[in-house]
Amino acid sequence: MTEMTEEKTAEKARIGAPSIPGLTEEGESLSPLEPAGQTSPLGGAASKAHSHGGGYGIPDSSRAGRLTSYRLEDFPAIRGTEEEWRFTPVKRLGGLQTAALDGAAPAVAVEGPEQVRVETVGRDDARIGSAGIPEDRVSANAWAHFTEATVVTVPAGAELADRVLVTVTGAGSAPAAQHVVVVAEQGSRAVVVLNHVGEAVVAENVEIVLEDGADLTVVSLQEWSDTSVHASSQQVKVGRDAHLKHIVVSLGGSLVRVTPTARFAAPGGEVELYGLYFADAGQHLEHRTYVDHAQPNCVSNVLYKGALQGKDARTVWVGDVLIQKQAEGTDSYEKNQNLVLTDGCRADSVPNLEIETGLIEGAGHASATGRFDDEHLFYLMARGIPEDVARRLVVRGFLNEIIQKIGVQGIEDHLTEAVERELEAGEN
Repeated sequence: MTEMTEEKTAEKARIGAPSIPGLTEEGESLSPLEPAGQTSPLGGAASKAHSHGGGYGIPDSSRAGRLTSYRLEDFPAIRGTEEEWRFTPVKRLGGLQTAALDGAAPAVAVEGPEQVRVETVGRDDARIGSAGIPEDRVSANAWAHFTEATVVTVPAGAELADRVLVTVTGAGSAPAAQHVVVVAEQGSRAVVVLNHVGEAVVAENVEIVLEDGADLTVVSLQEWSDTSVHASSQQVKVGRDAHLKHIVVSLGGSLVRVTPTARFAAPGGEVELYGLYFADAGQHLEHRTYVDHAQPNCVSNVLYKGALQGKDARTVWVGDVLIQKQAEGTDSYEKNQNLVLTDGCRADSVPNLEIETGLIEGAGHASATGRFDDEHLFYLMARGIPEDVARRLVVRGFLNEIIQKIGVQGIEDHLTEAVERELEAGEN
């Protein structure tokens, strides 16, 4: 129901550009490309020593060779010109990149079936650092300053009928650090919801570990107060034949930056990364996804959708997919769509694809951004539907594709109501 613009281009080793007006919305996947460069395989549990590439990448690759380290001092000061920060209003980070994050960490409360194990552990717990290494200065700052972590474990073989709700409640405006670990043991099946509420200025590291054969859905809801600042690095390690569905929903907060990273630790894994965001006047909502195909015969699918309304509403989506040389049989696709509802908004959308082997099932990406379609609005109004109702129908239909991916009726209903409130706020 919208007029969209889309970009699809390919280069031998790297693909990436913002959306270009005048291209059609749908397109074919990119054809396999010739091999380029070499890689090293994904390791096991992450080493806690300083690392360039964290054992995952190679130093001459634009994405795989990006610095990763547990030490804050290894990351230079953020100037805003770096690739990973060029869209972020650094002055609005609330000191998360520079301050000692000694404010009170948000409170964590966990509700769920009795089989689920919930622990509060110290920094020396072996599970801390098992999913990944900090990839940017804010994440490293959170690592340097957290004092304890919440570990949520779904036991081996458990198939939970009810969701696990992890409520993270902000403790105020003092800069703070947060660390959460979610472990789905071998052959387990569960839905875990991370719901961020209240007021906070917080740098958060979330580690998600899927052991072999696990099937896990993780929903990260950002429903902060209007003044909150939240930077969340969410790193996933996917075991053999494991399946992850990861859904990010960002509605509240002044500045929210979520960076999901998924790495395959063994063949046969599947990752679905979905996202929904709705930016109002003055909000900055940024999402950067990264899928590292370092194992053969794995599948990834990324789909993020956003809506914007009001003066200076800003959204950013950057999608990176790396298909390493040894990742034969990979099947990967990523797509981002944005719907601009009013003047004064800006949506940046950058899909990137790096392919180092031609022996894959397929790989492609798409980016689409467009304004509200007045012709479709007229079509609905000509059939007796009031203008405000017609607008809501269009936006609701656009975003509902992501909401339906969750698969938990109560959460879907909650998000549908939240989108309705966003639309009502834009009409006032």
